[in-house]
Amino acid sequence: MSSGNAWFRNYCLRKSLNENSQCTSAYRKSGSFSNLTFVAFCYAYFIIMWDHEIKAMASSHAIIASSVFMATVLPAVFIQGFSVYGTHLLWLYSVTGAVSVVNIAVFWLLGISQPTKKNTLGYKLSRLVRSCMYLLLSCLFYHTVVVLYGAPLIESALETFSLAVLLTSLTTLRCLCVLGPNVQAWIRVFSRHGAMSVWDTSLQITVACSLIGAWLGAFPIPLDWDRPWQVWPVSCSLGSVVGYLTGLVVAPAWIHFHRKQLTYKSK
Repeated sequence: MSSGNAWFRNYCLRKSLNENSQCTSAYRKSGSFSNLTFVAFCYAYFIIMWDHEIKAMASSHAIIASSVFMATVLPAVFIQGFSVYGTHLLWLYSVTGAVSVVNIAVFWLLGISQPTKKNTLGYKLSRLVRSCMYLLLSCLFYHTVVVLYGAPLIESALETFSLAVLLTSLTTLRCLCVLGPNVQAWIRVFSRHGAMSVWDTSLQITVACSLIGAWLGAFPIPLDWDRPWQVWPVSCSLGSVVGYLTGLVVAPAWIHFHRKQLTYKSK
């Protein structure tokens, strides 16, 4: 057997062991598998599983994106005078709540979060408390960063903190849903070549798009156009939401078209 086939066979076997796939059990149970058959079987299995993950990701992202749409449309039906500009804080918290609830529900149903070593009630409560603490610290962190970038310190403090809450729901909450309250895992994912799954790559893309959108949204504020969307923090929150939605669309497509270059290794 050539060295190339040997490498690919060993790669498939490692991937199978890492993912506990049916490919490994089939290979162990059947001693009649030839090397070529093994490689073909593993390759077909991974293609099927890869497509399944991409479809699951695209479907979950579509559901999350629809929650933003519903959070914008439904309040206008029940609340008189509701608008993105006129009642911006109300819209902001509507989107924050919808995205948070749907994210938690979707990722819990898909079972994306990393498995825990303990299943005791005390350990679960400890993870819940740590997650809440991370969310609070994230809000304070974003608030501080936005103020350092030029937002009013005292005036419009409520608006600034509301933007921080929105950014937390778009970034930190998703990190908690995928990685749990594990700082080391967060550092790994956002380091170079740190992604270990398609969901890690999706997390990188959506978080980056959300933050870039919020940053770009600040550019029109100082202009003397006197538009309602230039009032603080309308353009920044709109930019972060648009960036988040862009990340939801781009992530599955980018992963699909770059699947040949993406090789996830166990670390």
